[in-house]
Amino acid sequence: MDINRLAPAIATHELLIKAPAQKIWSLVAEIDHWPKWNPAIKSAKLNGSFDIGTTFNWKSGGITIVSTLQEIQTMTKLVWTGNAIGTRAIHVWSFQSTSDGVLVRTSESFEGWLVKLMRKSMQRTLDESLVAWLNQLKCKAEAG
Repeated sequence: MDINRLAPAIATHELLIKAPAQKIWSLVAEIDHWPKWNPAIKSAKLNGSFDIGTTFNWKSGGITIVSTLQEIQTMTKLVWTGNAIGTRAIHVWSFQSTSDGVLVRTSESFEGWLVKLMRKSMQRTLDESLVAWLNQLKCKAEAG
């Protein structure tokens, strides 16, 4: 699964993280622990086992989001979809080991009536959010 490349707001950002792939994967895949390393996330709760089709509820930027795990390729790719206030999102994480660390790429698309109405603002929010996720992930993964 990939993001919707025709959505009104799309973004892709990547960052090389000098940490073991397993550590990076665990930080992203252990959804309940997101608030411990990402201050933008106030709460996160996986509603069952870490499997395709499982939902999770999380709160970021004052908004409660309900997401569903769509694709899990351990230590390679993680995809979820989510809905909140007139917005549907598809979020894709990919992880590629290199000789210098792990290249982490995150892509997301936003679509829906709210995105069409506030396209520039939603695009800015999306870009800032993905960059912040990557930077927080890098800080936590590279910390001793």
